[in-house]
Amino acid sequence: MLDQVMKALGYTFRDEALLRRALTHPSMGREDNQRLEFLGDAVLQYLMSDALYRAHPEDREGALTHRRQLMVCEAALSAVARRLGIGEALVMDRGEELTGGREKPSVLCDAMEAVLAAVYLDGGMEAARGVVERCWPGEKEAARPLQDAKGALQEALQKDGGETPTYEITGQSGPPHAPMFRATVYFRGEAMAEGEGRTKKQAEQAAALAALSGLSSENRRDDRKDDGGIA
Repeated sequence: MLDQVMKALGYTFRDEALLRRALTHPSMGREDNQRLEFLGDAVLQYLMSDALYRAHPEDREGALTHRRQLMVCEAALSAVARRLGIGEALVMDRGEELTGGREKPSVLCDAMEAVLAAVYLDGGMEAARGVVERCWPGEKEAARPLQDAKGALQEALQKDGGETPTYEITGQSGPPHAPMFRATVYFRGEAMAEGEGRTKKQAEQAAALAALSGLSSENRRDDRKDDGGIA
């Protein structure tokens, strides 16, 4: 199974123990992938920030942050993990497997970050950059989930009988011919997240995506608590 993952990554490990560790779910005990996931998150943030900074020299900070969010969110990471067959390669206990652990977006997201960290530790930043360049979707493909982020957020909040989120345009910057709008999404009177876009609708969708990412992070922390980890 390790050989299949390395083939999908386009990278051969010198120390296969790193990859084995990256593919070990917390349900297996102490020698799991959580430390690698922590490192992989930082490696991915850096690589995406660097790539987007170079690719979009005219973009301001808010626009670059929005682009990066699309590329590193749980939906993007879990999609990459599925294409690479990470779920099938994970080592987890029977209970986690029976509850669909191999398909959980949060599990796949953590594992993908851990695998990237393993590549970085084994071959350095350029090796990790190569994996990202080969395996990550382009910006247009990654932006597809944004198109229905508002609907997804509403569904997530209403599944337990919650209220409907509301949106407000809370800022505008840039020249008149190329404005950048900022939107805030509220739930039960409290601000959940902000987002920016070239149109008001795009800003609202970006805010919804940011809120969804926040909810996903909370769910991932809850999963770790259930597995005996630390939030």
